[in-house]
Amino acid sequence: MRICTMMLALLFMIGCGEKTPTGKNVPLDQVPPTVMEIAKQKLPNVTFEQAWTTPSGNFEVRGRDKNGKVRDIQLKANGDIVEID
Repeated sequence: MRICTMMLALLFMIGCGEKTPTGKNVPLDQVPPTVMEIAKQKLPNVTFEQAWTTPSGNFEVRGRDKNGKVRDIQLKANGDIVEID
């Protein structure tokens, strides 16, 4: 019984954590300048590391703050914010 409980807990832990990017990877230098400007304004202490387009055509930019916490921001190509994590 103890082994089953431990395995179940392990499966839950594996399923938790950072969300996996879906869509097409985009080099940071190819993200529209408006998107990067808004991302830097809304998350000023974040060093952005990667970006991708979502299936809906938005851009999502991911980075880490000074404490190492992963932060994401999703924006439309015109700079409208969709979501901040």
